[in-house]
Parts: sequence; structure tokens; C-alpha cells
Amino acid sequence: MRAMRLAPWQKGKIMLTGSAFGLVRILVVGSLAYLILILILRVSGKRTLAKMNAFDFVVTVALGSTLATVLLSKDVPLTEGVLGFALLALLQFIVAWTAQRFGPVETAVKSKPRVLLNDGVINADAMLAERVTQEEISAAVRKAGYGNFSMIAAVVLETDGSFSVVPNDAAGDGSALLS
Repeated sequence: MRAMRLAPWQKGKIMLTGSAFGLVRILVVGSLAYLILILILRVSGKRTLAKMNAFDFVVTVALGSTLATVLLSKDVPLTEGVLGFALLALLQFIVAWTAQRFGPVETAVKSKPRVLLNDGVINADAMLAERVTQEEISAAVRKAGYGNFSMIAAVVLETDGSFSVVPNDAAGDGSALLS
């Protein structure tokens, strides 16, 4: 069978609008992949999409990347994409389960929160170790609605990379600030 040759203007049209088959494939495979991903996420639990630390974030990004690949690449069948979703969810479950039960695994895959400001005083060593600037700490304090460091009991760099700002009047005994 001889391949059909397209005129240059036809090639541009297909490139911009896609083929009918390609568009239908995206609608069908995209819908199925989305529904299956939702099902896998419901079965695997809330932790699969949690962003409590860098490891969790990577799994979330990988799931999104896998969905995009299944949706847009004709070279990846739906079944392979579903296997990819399931594998990522299973590996995330195994690592989280193992880290919860074995300290060395937890240490390997999770970081610890770090106090960057304590009782209004910046911890320069902690900032240097975490590669955080004073401007970033100031921005977190302002975002929390405070005008100066003396009003703050602590600024903590959390395991997910976000900042927690604890004002003096909410610090209590400070037991949540210990890591």
C-alpha cells in the first residue's frame, strides 16, 4: 500500500489541528486514564497525593507526568500508563509504610523540619545549611501578617519546603517546635 502524500498546506493543518483519530484517541484514552488514576488514588489513600516531604512531592509530579505521557503520546498504550500509575502508588505506599516503621529508612527519605528563627532571632547556621535567605524569612513573616521578628516565636522550614510562622501568642510551651 502506498503512503498518501500531503500538500504542504495540509501538513500545517494537521500539525495545528491534529488528525481526527488523534483527537478521538486523546478524548477516549484521556478520559479512561483520568478515571483509572482517580480510582487508584482512592484505593491507595490520601498519602499518595500528600506533599509532606520532597519524596511525596516527587510522586505527585511523577503521577502527573505519567498522565500527560499517556494522554499525549501515541507510543504509550493505556495499559502501560495504568501500570505506571499503579507502580508509583505502590512504591509510594511501600516507602511510606517502611519509613513509618524503620527509623533509618525514614531518615533516608524524609528531611526534618528546621527552626530558622527562634524567639525573634535568626539562626544563621540553619539558614546557611538550608540555603534560605533572610529575605525569604521576612517574606514568610509578612505573609503571615506580622511586621517584625520580635512578634514571632519561630519560623520553621517544613519538610515540604514551606515556611510555618508561629507568633509569640500562639507558641504555647513550644513543644511542636522541637524536632
